Amino acid sequence: MARLSRSRIVGLCILLVAVIVLCGGIAWKATRPKPVQTVSVTGYLGGEKTGLFDDSEFQTLAKSAGLDVSYRKAGSLDMMDADRSGMDYLFPSSRTAVEYGKSRGVDVSRQDIVFNSPIVVYTYRQVADGLCSTGLMSKDDAGVYRLDMNRVVDAMKNGQSWADVGWPSGYGVFHIESTDPVKSNSGNEYAALLATVMNGGTPATVDSVNRDLPVLQDIFRKSGWMETSSEDSFSQFLTLGVGSKPMMVGYESQILDLAATQPDAYAQVKDDLVIAYPTPTVWSTHVFIALDDKGGKLLDLMRSDDVRKLAWERHGFRSANYSGTDGISRFHVPGTVDQVQQVVELPANDAMQTLIDGLKQQ
Repeated sequence: MARLSRSRIVGLCILLVAVIVLCGGIAWKATRPKPVQTVSVTGYLGGEKTGLFDDSEFQTLAKSAGLDVSYRKAGSLDMMDADRSGMDYLFPSSRTAVEYGKSRGVDVSRQDIVFNSPIVVYTYRQVADGLCSTGLMSKDDAGVYRLDMNRVVDAMKNGQSWADVGWPSGYGVFHIESTDPVKSNSGNEYAALLATVMNGGTPATVDSVNRDLPVLQDIFRKSGWMETSSEDSFSQFLTLGVGSKPMMVGYESQILDLAATQPDAYAQVKDDLVIAYPTPTVWSTHVFIALDDKGGKLLDLMRSDDVRKLAWERHGFRSANYSGTDGISRFHVPGTVDQVQQVVELPANDAMQTLIDGLKQQ
């Protein structure tokens, strides 16, 4: 048998190595994960949720799902009347906004409640202590402040001053700031809560709203200029201080978001800021509406455990998945509660529409 020459052996080895490398390359390409095709999705978003959508972890989750998510900030009711050209989703903060949009031709067939947050009132310790002295507010042994909405409504109806309700440093008549009730959800739900309290604690009806409308219009007229974004309103509350905005309506999630994502900013206000739970109060339901297939893909992402976990742990939005098993003590915000008590239902849609239309006329 003829022996292979040294050069031929080297050549065969080189050929074998080349074949191995080529086969390995083909196998690697075959098993390598295919790049995710990314589509852009945009829509209108309630201001209180911008922190979640700007969160780098949320953006990473979106990218993994093939979505490049952007938004325009708009009030929950405002977005239903806005130009929806090129929009893939709407993300208001209440079922009322959904029904309002439906009455204006918005396709709400693809929707889901993904988060919840109770309506609360933010104030400052000196104001809270003053109102506790006259009974409009109370503080329990756990340090939880509650605001008696029946007494609040009586004080507003009677035009009482800040001094009358226990805070002599306040200027003018007693009132609680809110966003515009005909444009933004937190103001709208505050109006619904006032209307329900005026109806004896039973959800307001068309008849009761019409009966109490002059009083409701007067209450909101005393607020003067009102923001259309809950987040802008909260930012102004923190910036301008007690002399300008003694009390304001907001979402519980706003202070939890601040504590979790901006600890230095929270540290500056935590000793003076008070969160008070109105008794009764109402739940805000954050409803995601998909306007097209791209919006539908984002809705699927919003329903995922990863997003709901992130929304709770870093931004304070409650959901069935996490708020019950991972207590609110994780945020280290004094005066917050795991279980919100004394909650009333929002009025039916016809009463809410009557309320919105009536407040537009003030």
